[in-house]
Amino acid sequence: MKGLLPCVAAGLLSPVAISAVELRDIAVDFDGETYSVDSTVWFNAPLSSVYAVFNDWDLSEQFSSAVVEAYDIGPDAEGRRGYYVKNRGCFLFYCKSVQRRGTVTAIPETRITASADPDQSDFEMSEERWDFVSEDGGTVVSYSLRMKPSFWIPPLIGPYVIKNKLRNDGEEALERIERLALGQAADG
Repeated sequence: MKGLLPCVAAGLLSPVAISAVELRDIAVDFDGETYSVDSTVWFNAPLSSVYAVFNDWDLSEQFSSAVVEAYDIGPDAEGRRGYYVKNRGCFLFYCKSVQRRGTVTAIPETRITASADPDQSDFEMSEERWDFVSEDGGTVVSYSLRMKPSFWIPPLIGPYVIKNKLRNDGEEALERIERLALGQAADG
């Protein structure tokens, strides 16, 4: 919560804080079992600040309307940092909540990977990766998700709904991430 107030203040007072986030690419595929999502986004914020936002699972609820609960979990028996995320999404009159609990590894300001534990998640497999690179005074984030849900998604509409949800609701989330990152930069 400490990063939110400066972020709001920066957004209201600073002309520099005007969003310039750019969704460069997004692809959603389904091979009959596994969904793949790949995207590339440029944020008008320093790499260290963008990385800090993505590396703090507690902030997820502040930028994604699909996230209803998210938090960091202490290390497991092997010393790996953990995470928990509960998402809720709706299509027409059907709504579904799903959860993921797993481990996170990170190479500071370079890469974050998250793997869901299928025994504690609604996914047989969920692997995510974020890569961070400085570019033109901002940060490029390349995102990759491979997931196999343990629940049924209609194959003809699943990829379409996921892609549209990411495109339509994703821009607002990306702008929130950028504002949070700019708030992090102001704090630093």
